[in-house]
Amino acid sequence: MSAASVLAEEFEVLESIYPTELSVISDREIEIDVEPDYPVEGMESFRLKLSVKYSDDYPEALPTLALEAVEGDINESEKEALLQGMATIGEENLGMAMTFTLVSYLKEHLSTLAEARISLRIAEEREKERLALEAEEARTRGTPVTVESFKTWKMKFDKDVAMKKAKDEEEKLRALTPKEREEYKRIGTRLTGRQLFERNRNLAHEDDSLMEEGTVSVDVSQYDRTKIDEEEDHIHFSDSE
Repeated sequence: MSAASVLAEEFEVLESIYPTELSVISDREIEIDVEPDYPVEGMESFRLKLSVKYSDDYPEALPTLALEAVEGDINESEKEALLQGMATIGEENLGMAMTFTLVSYLKEHLSTLAEARISLRIAEEREKERLALEAEEARTRGTPVTVESFKTWKMKFDKDVAMKKAKDEEEKLRALTPKEREEYKRIGTRLTGRQLFERNRNLAHEDDSLMEEGTVSVDVSQYDRTKIDEEEDHIHFSDSE
């Protein structure tokens, strides 16, 4: 049987199997719209066009195959993997009409590809959720405080407070007249109530230390008031005075 007769017979069979999907371009070229063998939940519409060009040596030689996305998309690595898979199947079926076998392989592996895409999408979404959760936990947990980190923070805090105080003081002085500025500085040198208290207490301790050893302190309240009164009764004034 001639190659033309083999192709004519095969085209007739393919038209009966794929009445709406098959397009006969010429006596040596066809196109078939191919969808996944079974629907995949969560997968949007996905359909490819398989172009098949037969040589004079078909079916003893592989036809030339090409893929094009009709609905959805397919990247070059996915396309290359599918074409390589069909070529392998074609090698195993040399000498026989192989178009139906090639289309069946493509339909099955489109379903596998769709499942892999869904799994990848789910994995990516879970990874995003995990990263978002870790980021939120880190935000609410904050940075653990250690003795060293607290000292570093305290030094910076004290420095910032001192700088702000100095800046406020400078701005305040700048707004005063020279006379007011002098009076403000003089008032600033006065001791506060607490400072005066601390100073007097220290002076009292210093006075105590200056007392001679063996000196006895006297409590005036212990004197007998009656003796004083008796002494006052013995005082006489002369008439001449």
